[in-house]
Amino acid sequence: LQGPWNATAQLMNDGMRMQGLVPTHEPYSTNGYTYLDEGGSHTAGAGVLTITGANAIVDWAILELRDPTDATRIVCSRPVLVQRDGDVVDYDGGQAPRMAAPTGNYFVAIKHRNHLGVMSAAPVAIANSMNTLDFSAPSTLTWGSDARTLSGTKALLWSGDANGNSTVKYTGSGNDRDPILQVIGGTTPNNTVPGYLREDCTLDGVVRYSGSGNDRDPILSNVGSTTPNNSRTQQIP
Repeated sequence: LQGPWNATAQLMNDGMRMQGLVPTHEPYSTNGYTYLDEGGSHTAGAGVLTITGANAIVDWAILELRDPTDATRIVCSRPVLVQRDGDVVDYDGGQAPRMAAPTGNYFVAIKHRNHLGVMSAAPVAIANSMNTLDFSAPSTLTWGSDARTLSGTKALLWSGDANGNSTVKYTGSGNDRDPILQVIGGTTPNNTVPGYLREDCTLDGVVRYSGSGNDRDPILSNVGSTTPNNSRTQQIP
């Protein structure tokens, strides 16, 4: 995830977890996402959100398996946890996610609530003891064009989708800058608001419109600081 990425540490920051803001239960179903899995609890295991170091949890994400002949059709999906080192893990905080789907080839997609998701360029063989699919490796091919941003040797998901419409925009209708201003108060742009909020594009647990570490600048940077009317769209069909 680009928002909390710390290039010096080569890890994501886990400021939300340290402040106790990462929810125990996944947040996506309350925003309208319907999972296609085995059902049951979608809750982090006891003690998982207290793990520190490289395996500390940064946030929840969604993992999808899609039909190998129709990438628009989701076959199986479920919430997962993302560690500071980029590993996507199950509710126990350590094991690989278990998917309720037959062994076979699937397009694999990962989505986040305020980052643009990414999907494999071709179907991947899914089975027990499968090879690791590393979306953080620039050499891993992804669907579409310019689906990730690069930071040194790492590929990151674009941050800045503050309104959750799968597009990053700085100006115009449906832009992602206005929701940030609305949260902190349209007439008080220097305010800050703590919490587990989609408008927190840096995932530090605080929404800021101005000043150091604000959530507005990443949006402008990702569309192009000299081309503020540009936009980026999630590269998942």
